[in-house]
Amino acid sequence: MRACWPETKHQRCIFHLQMNTTRHLTRNPRTAAGKALRELVMNLSNIDDEDAAIAWQLQLEQWWQTFGHLTRERTMFRNGQWGFTHDRLRKAWLLIRKVTRDGVLFTWITYGNPRTTSPLEGGYNSPIRELLRRHRGMSEVHRRRAIEWLLTLRQIPLEQALTLTLTLTPAPAPEPNQHDQEDQAEDIGGPSLYDTGLDATEGLWARTGWAGRG
Repeated sequence: MRACWPETKHQRCIFHLQMNTTRHLTRNPRTAAGKALRELVMNLSNIDDEDAAIAWQLQLEQWWQTFGHLTRERTMFRNGQWGFTHDRLRKAWLLIRKVTRDGVLFTWITYGNPRTTSPLEGGYNSPIRELLRRHRGMSEVHRRRAIEWLLTLRQIPLEQALTLTLTLTPAPAPEPNQHDQEDQAEDIGGPSLYDTGLDATEGLWARTGWAGRG
């Protein structure tokens, strides 16, 4: 992304940040530090302007001044190795600190972009997955064309898309004459186009084995 869009601003999905924080702290943290940190992260949904964003960051700094020492505490475990006493609290804090330091938490306030990936998931990714699920027998080339058509219809109306396909699709080659096909089949000794004989490609052979129960 840095190579293709070096000037593009990034926005961390607030919803996924809240879910990842909850994964570390659970929905009901047992410590006061965990409860305060999770409540602070869940309050991100209520921020609508720059002043509220600044106030939230001040509250985060206040949390660090009060509970930050817990993220550095170490304990010797039964196996004789040292580890962080409040490991989950530390992981949640490091996650939140990283997005704030990277400046990707309130990009949507400055540039007006979405603050979650819900429009992307519901508008594009989910329909693509549903399309592939409903048509599991398509080849890879066919799947690519189906996805391309779905994304095209997200950008332009159906009538315009049909006009575009007609202008881009090459004219089909003229079909050979029926008598020419019959003559060619007779010359090469191939099967007749119209006959009363059985053809395996039409599924007319008597079935044997499990499918034919015989």
